[in-house]
Amino acid sequence: MKKLLIALAMCGLSMGANAQETTDPVQKYSVATNSFWSNWFIQANLAGTAFWGNQEAGNDFSKSPFKGFRNNLGFSVAIGKWFTPGIGLRTKFNGIWGRSVVSTDASTNANKYWTLSEHVLFNLSNMLCGYSETRVWNAIPYAGIGINRDMTHNCYAPTWGVGLLNEFRLNKKWAINLDVNYELSECDFDGRTAALPGSSTSDGHSAKGLFVNHDRALNVEVGLTYNLGKATWSKTPDVDAIKALSQSQIDALNAQLNDANAENARLKNLLAQKKDETAAAAVKNYNNTPLSVFFNINKATVASRKDLVNVKSLADYAKENNANLVVTGYADSATGSASYNQKLSERRAETVANELVKMGVSRDQITTEGKGGVKDLSPVSYNRRATVKIAD
Repeated sequence: MKKLLIALAMCGLSMGANAQETTDPVQKYSVATNSFWSNWFIQANLAGTAFWGNQEAGNDFSKSPFKGFRNNLGFSVAIGKWFTPGIGLRTKFNGIWGRSVVSTDASTNANKYWTLSEHVLFNLSNMLCGYSETRVWNAIPYAGIGINRDMTHNCYAPTWGVGLLNEFRLNKKWAINLDVNYELSECDFDGRTAALPGSSTSDGHSAKGLFVNHDRALNVEVGLTYNLGKATWSKTPDVDAIKALSQSQIDALNAQLNDANAENARLKNLLAQKKDETAAAAVKNYNNTPLSVFFNINKATVASRKDLVNVKSLADYAKENNANLVVTGYADSATGSASYNQKLSERRAETVANELVKMGVSRDQITTEGKGGVKDLSPVSYNRRATVKIAD
């Protein structure tokens, strides 16, 4: 008996570990696996049980589960845990008033027993329809193994069973149970192994023989489930939505980095030789390459102050050489009306012009213009900019 109970415990631990590693609707429906101490539950039920014994095979007893000589009332209690919204384990005790069907007299058939089972639960509602903490009805089929003790005849038998647990949500903590299950066990489940007079056995290899040569029990249980501690599942962030929301900022940063790396290298080389005639020609060529300052969507404030590093160098050159600057503003045509984009592009040009004035460039040396909404560059976020260059 001790070896069998240890084996059942090890089986339960093994299935629990596998349940945590299984890829299931937790990932599909964007919920996170909770800690070991979350999502535990306890259950208590009133049970109505009908019994069939191997010893009655072939006799003329009514097979109806509603006959008083065949059924009895009992109870069950259970504790379990959901490892994901779709997979859980449950340890269940049920008993204790049963029947050994040796006659049609209920008092003669009276028997006492208990069964301890370990079940693997599958919440089909969450698996097929996605996790919802407010769902009223959850359909939960299960399968398991256990050990039975007949207290009247002091014997033990292994059992196997399947069932369907229906949970009807009352609130976050409480639910009503309707649990229907069927158990099959060795023939000493009820302590009776010998066939009754007039009974006969069936071929053990046939489907019929598989049942009639074993003891069976049908349980219908009604009761309550109470969820311990955290009874819901945390949602994981929607990474795709976050990426989509910030994609324009990412694109702008990439463009700024590329511009800064290329323009800084050329600027250092050109400014170091600006008094040389050959360098002057190179500077003139540089001056015809606009520097970009980027903006966020629907904004006229500079998105990153880093954009102004190159502009500062160009402002210093303009002051030293009394050169005029042209600032041109743009908006992306993918958003906003034409008239709105025209005004937005002009405001962006004025913003950059004001920054140049702060750098010491005379306002008389700066010309601003707005080009409205354009789609010159890809992605569209690159079009949300203002450019600065030396006037021709």
